Amino acid sequence: MTVHIGPLRGVLGALVALLPLAVSAPAVAQSPALQEVMFVGNNWEGTVDVIHSRGDFAKLGRINVVPDKTQRLLEIYLNPIKLAYYLGIQQGPGEGHDQLVDDMYTTPAGDALVASRPSFADVVSIDLATGAVRWRFAVSGYRADHMAVSPDGKSVAVSASTSNTVHVLDIVTGRQLGSFTAGDKPHENIFTRDGRYLWNMSIGEVNTSLDDPSLDWTKGDRHITIADTRTYGVVRTIDMRPRLDAFGRKDLSDAVRPAVFTPDESKLYFQVSFFGGLVEYDVATDKITRVKELPLNPATNPDRTTWVNDSRHHGLSISPDGSKLCVAGTMDDYATVVDRATLTPGPLVTASKPYWATVSGDGLDCVISESGADRVSAISFATGQRVATVAVGDHPQRVRIGHIPAGWTAP
Repeated sequence: MTVHIGPLRGVLGALVALLPLAVSAPAVAQSPALQEVMFVGNNWEGTVDVIHSRGDFAKLGRINVVPDKTQRLLEIYLNPIKLAYYLGIQQGPGEGHDQLVDDMYTTPAGDALVASRPSFADVVSIDLATGAVRWRFAVSGYRADHMAVSPDGKSVAVSASTSNTVHVLDIVTGRQLGSFTAGDKPHENIFTRDGRYLWNMSIGEVNTSLDDPSLDWTKGDRHITIADTRTYGVVRTIDMRPRLDAFGRKDLSDAVRPAVFTPDESKLYFQVSFFGGLVEYDVATDKITRVKELPLNPATNPDRTTWVNDSRHHGLSISPDGSKLCVAGTMDDYATVVDRATLTPGPLVTASKPYWATVSGDGLDCVISESGADRVSAISFATGQRVATVAVGDHPQRVRIGHIPAGWTAP
């Protein structure tokens, strides 16, 4: 493990601790029996590393999220259709590897970790004391993808990417609370801060080689789907195609990838397929208001078919005060902190295929997963410089804040 801590970190931490922060983490009742941590999903390995959520980001332990791997593989190999999808996922989005953990959140009591497992097309709850599976929910179709937890921490949404469905589950029992139909290949999920609505972004078909802009129509129906969490009925859809066209960017894909709201939810920032930059959308006026192209790495292969799952940049977070954005420049091998007022990028921090960006528990740093180097790095929102690096498992992707019992040890 390598850790680098910059100067004045303790002073900054003490000052920020005095401020109210709107960190986008699950709401959990404060209890002296719980400690806040950060979970790192090692997708190709089927493990989750538990690290400190701030400061030195030191590792606390590792959780096996595929204790039932033998049973799941047996089921798959005995079903020709499941096997075909399993191998397709392995050779497509998995880049030749199984996808064993995509996303994860903890229960409000901090006693279980709930994770989506793409290759096994399910969501499981892993007991943090014993490491055993508490419950398993098989999603419709053949692949589970991104999740989101409600602000009260009681429900979790998961995208079932091959059935164009979003399931919403009780995070403690695994019981389905509701579901709704989204666009082709639903991906990112975001609850509004009051928990009333759930936004889902569909990205279309990202595993074909039909990546030339003239063939964009083959990628399917891509739009944002907004559901009311009281009924799970769809209340609105937003297709970014006409909005991008009206802004003069007919060249950009309308496949919305990672996205973040400002703290007041007046603006949505998002990345789109094949684009090295970000887009600003004004919620009230329903218009694209700014598009920012970020620096491109001249060493990046210009052949779009070589970019992972149609990504160029994949990973976006926002500082608690809304003043800074953190961008993972996946195929360009860097991350950068962007000033939101001017959309000016800060230093380009070299990173190996950064795949996700989130916010540290104290709100001081952006934490990125470096899937090409099997590590996570923290980048200061204040300086734009890397302040910590911690080794994790094979191919880290999603990074999430959660809670575990104080004094927890890995099962």
